[in-house]
Amino acid sequence: MKNRLILLILNLISWIPLGVSRQLGRILGYILRCANAGPYRVTKINLGLCYPDMGAEQIELLARERMSQFGQTFFETPKLWRQSSDWLSSKVMAIHGQEHLQAALDNPRGTILLIPHQGSWEALGLWVATHTTMTALYEPPKIAELERWIKSSRERSGAILVPTNVRGVAALLKALRRGETTAILPDQQPPPASGDFAPIFGVPAQTMTLVHNLIQKSGSQALMCAALRVAGGWELHFMPTEEAINSADQQISLDALNRGVETIVALAPSQYQWEYKRFRARPEGFPSIYPKGS
Repeated sequence: MKNRLILLILNLISWIPLGVSRQLGRILGYILRCANAGPYRVTKINLGLCYPDMGAEQIELLARERMSQFGQTFFETPKLWRQSSDWLSSKVMAIHGQEHLQAALDNPRGTILLIPHQGSWEALGLWVATHTTMTALYEPPKIAELERWIKSSRERSGAILVPTNVRGVAALLKALRRGETTAILPDQQPPPASGDFAPIFGVPAQTMTLVHNLIQKSGSQALMCAALRVAGGWELHFMPTEEAINSADQQISLDALNRGVETIVALAPSQYQWEYKRFRARPEGFPSIYPKGS
């Protein structure tokens, strides 16, 4: 019954006009801030770590704006799952760096799209899937009804979803070797066996080695990209990665990957997922960052 209620609420949200859903998101963000909720507390911790030169007042203002953006993401996403590709295309207000995307898609080596948790990663993935054959890793949510909704939405746009396991990674590699496209969220904390520490904003973070391994095995090119929230919809950004990401030296490649994430974040810091506990894993001897209950 609880799962059905959640699905019903998300379905109702999906019918709300985009402008109204964003206003509701701002209200949710205000509530989270006033309640000093966990996402708000974690956001301030992460901002303090990543922007050590930023004053307390600036951090507070950015954290408030982040909660507004967080709320808007919550209310927008069900609508993205419900709407058609034509609707989404009509909400793309501008595309920056489209020449980089086109050049990558025209190259037979295959393309790895690196999509940090910035703006609306759902909007970007759904849009790209209508323009190229795209394979992406997919970890189903625990609610079966929601899983069917999300999966059907992504597959309707043309995406090929594969599990987040060895079989799924093998499918990504095969797609790249066929000259196709893959999409990866590069700023998630991987399991210890699938990552190593590399700095991001000067803070050591457990960073996935998947991108490095795929580049080394396929020779594919990588692009950083994001869909940023603007009035009326989203603006898409595509940027070349540093050449260092192609290095055979894993540490050099991981460092370049995280610098690419930093570049995307700099486009609109308030739209980045600062509420995510990115620094849960710590190098040996480093103290824990997040207090219990945060």
